[in-house]
Amino acid sequence: MNGVLIPHTPIAVDFWSLRRAGSARLFFLSHMHSDHTVGLTSTWARPLYCSPITAYLLHRHLQVSKHWIRALEVGESHVLPLDEIGRETMTVTLIDANHCPGSVMFLFEGYFGTILYTGDFRYTPSMLKEPALRLGKQIHTLYLDNTNCNPALVLPSQQEAARQIVKLIRKHPQHNIKIGLYSLGKESLLEQLALEFQTWVVLSPRRLELVQLLGLADVFTVEEKAGRIHAVDHMEICHSAMLHWNQTHPTIAILPTSRKIHSSHPDIHIIPYSDHSSYSELRAFVAALKPCQVVPIVSRQPYKGYFQDTLSPRLSVPLIPDSVQQYMSSSSRKPSFLWLLLEKRLKRPRTQGVVFESLEENADQSQTDRDSKKAKKENLSGDLEKQPSLHPLQIKKQLFPDLCSKARGGAVSLSESQKMVTVPTAPLGFSVHLRSTDEEFLSPETGEEIVVGPHLVPRGDKDGSAATGKQSAWMGQDSPLSNSSQAAPLLAPEFRGLALKYLLTPMNLFQARFSSRGFDQQVEKYHKPLLKDREESTE
Repeated sequence: MNGVLIPHTPIAVDFWSLRRAGSARLFFLSHMHSDHTVGLTSTWARPLYCSPITAYLLHRHLQVSKHWIRALEVGESHVLPLDEIGRETMTVTLIDANHCPGSVMFLFEGYFGTILYTGDFRYTPSMLKEPALRLGKQIHTLYLDNTNCNPALVLPSQQEAARQIVKLIRKHPQHNIKIGLYSLGKESLLEQLALEFQTWVVLSPRRLELVQLLGLADVFTVEEKAGRIHAVDHMEICHSAMLHWNQTHPTIAILPTSRKIHSSHPDIHIIPYSDHSSYSELRAFVAALKPCQVVPIVSRQPYKGYFQDTLSPRLSVPLIPDSVQQYMSSSSRKPSFLWLLLEKRLKRPRTQGVVFESLEENADQSQTDRDSKKAKKENLSGDLEKQPSLHPLQIKKQLFPDLCSKARGGAVSLSESQKMVTVPTAPLGFSVHLRSTDEEFLSPETGEEIVVGPHLVPRGDKDGSAATGKQSAWMGQDSPLSNSSQAAPLLAPEFRGLALKYLLTPMNLFQARFSSRGFDQQVEKYHKPLLKDREESTE
């Protein structure tokens, strides 16, 4: 079990043995790989914090009650109580871990200082640009994924390993390809191979449901004979299976892993494609953060203090506030009604500025406004239901009117306005949004529900442009082989004036409770009398 009880705190991460949890009261799940969920079953009955995708998978596959699942938005800061009287709180921020769908790092800040728990992660330099890490915070304790923390183990980047796999497949143009995977992870690699070789990737029904949740290109199927690339469980790839597959069709197998595995057949190929950071990447990560101490997460992996030369001076052990000590030593590990009430009512600090929705979505709404005045009065959720599925991945939050009486609230978010969740596991720089269907979880947003469904699609690259080249040819909604429509220009003409109005609008005009479209309405309302006065003065 790769879990941690953080000393001198009530925090437990990936640790699900209540008998050994001691004073732990706040439980966090970094991702859904089985070595991080040992002991977590459908009988779990305490608040559990994780990302929205992990929340969906947790309920779907482990049947944990949605009553206890708290889906925290990635990239946001959330405030949680550390006692039952509201005196001590902590802030937790979720950061994409680049490991598997839904995987996150946790940044904890409180009386104990600043603690970063990476969970399993594959380092990329962009992680250091995350707002939570970019502000030059001193990391006091870094819990580090040390799976590949071995100077003798040299690993290629994921991009280079993917090129090795493509090269190998090109050498076998008439062969079927079996790719051995764990139940979760490397979905973007499968998509990349499908787009490269213009073939369907055959999946199990369970994995197909997952890729539909992630919003990858429509290149996946469950039809066995539809394509030459098949994703199978890694345990299926063995000598006897290779003999069986080759009796019907020439077949090679690929195991994309950094683990040392003996190949039992000449057509089984091990490619060092890893979802864990290499030693050189770990060195770069620790050198950039300069934590006071590094604690390895994987206990079975030897750790020899490789990073001592990059650490900051150690600090003294933090004093545990009296109210937190009382909370940690309470006889009942189940949260009290008072604690649940505090969890729901805590307010996070508000952020300044405006959070914009995409220009494409605003353009659609603007066109609707010009066509009909009635459309202006329609509810936002109604608009989304009637519009074409250009943006089907928006989280829809619904307030429970009886939430207070049932004490089912979640931690409170930075603002009460509706938010868009960027899912970092989308491939090739795609940002996606969760679309509401039938999966609802208690959200940290003042006791609202967060709805996660299995229909996610890409929204374009980081610059807001649509997919191009081979990718765009496979992104159609009706068919995997249909061409996607052109994306809207970076700034539509009808919105250039609106952008200028934002620049000329005093910041104190904006109210944090508004959605981004509400901000547009406030700006237009502010400038309407000014424009009228200008027109009158010119006359």
